[in-house]
Amino acid sequence: MIVTLIVVCEVGFWVLLAAGLAARYLLKMPRTGIALLLCEPLLEVLLLVVTAIDLKNGADPSWKHGLAALYIGYTVGHGHRTVKWLDGHAAHRLGGAPRPPKPPRYGMARARHEGRVWLGSVTAAAVASGLLLLAALYVGEDGNTDGLYGWIFVAWRSAGIHGLIALSYALFPRKAPEEASALPARDPEHVPDLLVRRTSKDEEQV
Repeated sequence: MIVTLIVVCEVGFWVLLAAGLAARYLLKMPRTGIALLLCEPLLEVLLLVVTAIDLKNGADPSWKHGLAALYIGYTVGHGHRTVKWLDGHAAHRLGGAPRPPKPPRYGMARARHEGRVWLGSVTAAAVASGLLLLAALYVGEDGNTDGLYGWIFVAWRSAGIHGLIALSYALFPRKAPEEASALPARDPEHVPDLLVRRTSKDEEQV
């Protein structure tokens, strides 16, 4: 049941997102669009409530409860950024707004961007860990909580791997390609052959 609800929440997230953007930019109903977008957190609340009820009814903590906590954490950490990115493109495609700026590709600007995205993964890991700890306390010492603690390790391991990738952009910043100079080179051998032949013909005519 928990896995099915996670799938339903994921599908519902994209359905509400598409409906909200369509109402906002196609139907010219911005208030309705915002209301639909604000309904998305209710999906995570529903998943949290069902998970707690499942544990209260005597279900043994399993990977399904850990997966639910990770899903909620990911939505909290990265959901806002995803919605903002899609809203910017919808405003450009459907509402005539300017094209949203692309993330920086080179240098420390790219490193700072990757660092901000990594903070979303840290937030996701922290939220998931908090939910898993609350679930473990809720179950108590009589229940099997090893699986819940194991998912905490999974959450922070994922955030750590993402952090190493983000750090690599700061330690080894990618350089922007150098633009070719529009001025001709001083030495003839550095000038394209066509330009050399044209210059030679002009000198013969003189």
